Amino acid sequence: MLVEAARTMLIFSRAPLFLWAKAIATACFTQNRSIIHRRFNNTSYELINGRKLDISFLYVFGALCYPKNDREDIGKLGAKGDINFFIGYSADSCAYGIYNRMTKKIMETINVLFDELSTMAFKQRSSKLGLQSMTSGQISLGLDLTYAPSTITMQQPTEGELDLLF
Repeated sequence: MLVEAARTMLIFSRAPLFLWAKAIATACFTQNRSIIHRRFNNTSYELINGRKLDISFLYVFGALCYPKNDREDIGKLGAKGDINFFIGYSADSCAYGIYNRMTKKIMETINVLFDELSTMAFKQRSSKLGLQSMTSGQISLGLDLTYAPSTITMQQPTEGELDLLF
């Protein structure tokens, strides 16, 4: 079950395959804290520790994230963080593991801003044919649904841009 979860996480996030160990560790971490055993009606974490865990700190594997740059002098208008993606949780502390595709480095930090929605929105946009919408005339004619052309022009990222991000 862990291998299937890790495989799904790697494919969905388009992460490099050398991160498979991080994906398996993250799958194990999240499953121990979220899957409820039918026999005990508790998660593995609750069985071991005797208390419920706040899971609000869990994030989507491969989500875009921006670690805060506190160490370097960036000046007034310099970038405060690079675009990275989330690859797991630290085993030793409350930090998050993130991967920078530009520098090809993995780091752990607690000062991170997460952007899970842009990754999920891109996946949804690329898999849908179109959005269902109704005009006021269709509502009065008995709810005849049709696909309407989008009024928003969306630009798909190029392969080069995707490689930089993922």
